[in-house]
Amino acid sequence: MIKFVAECGLNHNGNHDLMYELVRQAHLSGADIAKFQLGWRDKKNEINCLTEDRVKSILDYCKYLGIEPMFSVLNLKSYNLVKRLRLKRIKIASRTLKDDFNLAKKIVSEGNSTIISLGMWNKSKLPFKKNIKIDYLWCKSKYPCLLSDLKDFPKKFDQKKYTGYSDHTIGIETCLIAISRGATIIEKHFTLDKSDTTIRDHVLSATPDEFSNLVDRGREIFRQIKSGI
Repeated sequence: MIKFVAECGLNHNGNHDLMYELVRQAHLSGADIAKFQLGWRDKKNEINCLTEDRVKSILDYCKYLGIEPMFSVLNLKSYNLVKRLRLKRIKIASRTLKDDFNLAKKIVSEGNSTIISLGMWNKSKLPFKKNIKIDYLWCKSKYPCLLSDLKDFPKKFDQKKYTGYSDHTIGIETCLIAISRGATIIEKHFTLDKSDTTIRDHVLSATPDEFSNLVDRGREIFRQIKSGI
């Protein structure tokens, strides 16, 4: 199976009620997972200051729609919250590997199912031994990421190293290339308005129509590959 992650991130622009519409549109676009962030720009009066009650309400809304919620956790406080809420899996952002490796180590050592992005990981060896509970995503942490930045894009994705791809390019074509090369998790930033300049992520995100196109074409490519083509 292939999974599509709509990375909503901070594309709510601090309007936390907009998170519900992002989840709804991600669901309608065919995403398997709607992902937000915890522990990043989260201080009082900052754009991503989320209360526990707000997080719980997002989880309830995801359950109602039938889409899996997921959060990147970027500090110990947010990890403890996610643990209490018993989410199915946790995202370890590449920034966490870079800035708080001990937190990433703690998350993995406690047996959580994790998706780990390697955008800021500059070592050839993987951070942790690959196992059934860890999925690594190949990534370039540039915003936006241009084609000239992708010279080392994997020729093959497999369970031994990179399970999937976290995308920061403009458009959906690079995601489709990753699927054709074996990626089974695709994470793409998701927005309701690419022209929004509140944060940098909007321009490299997919709109609902673009994300739906990605899901439809990606699943068909995956089906054809699995049929032996």
